[in-house]
Amino acid sequence: MTADRDYMHCAITAARRGIYEGQTPFGACIVIDGDVVACDHNRVWEQGDSTAHAEILAIRSACRARGSIDLSGATIYATCEPCPMCFAACHWARIGRIVSGASIRDARDFGFHELRVSNEMMALLGGSAITLEEGVCRDECIALFREWAIDGRSGPY
Repeated sequence: MTADRDYMHCAITAARRGIYEGQTPFGACIVIDGDVVACDHNRVWEQGDSTAHAEILAIRSACRARGSIDLSGATIYATCEPCPMCFAACHWARIGRIVSGASIRDARDFGFHELRVSNEMMALLGGSAITLEEGVCRDECIALFREWAIDGRSGPY
């Protein structure tokens, strides 16, 4: 569990960097064999791309770093439970494990327009073998939403 907390802190740091760059408070970190291969934050507003979620950007970066679209054996650490789009991308990249902090419900509580489909439901309905570990550093991840709102950078999302 200590390693999970350490890697989640990498994702939290990325999310915090995103907040200060005017982005939404989400971060993701991909680890393979104990090595961080990619870490990013949401860049939706920066890139003008509604798919530029932290998980998607981290997956793209990890695939480039590995020279492969197959990230078997990887774990992704996400400050918030991935949305259905990001969950599907994790599945397609063959990421074996998703470790998340805040829940989709937590994001909705802060005004994000999240679909009410949990990763657990996505895995069940889609027949995905991804292992889920939820609530790692949850309080710290929820604090990111507060930082974002207090910092005055919140806006339409």
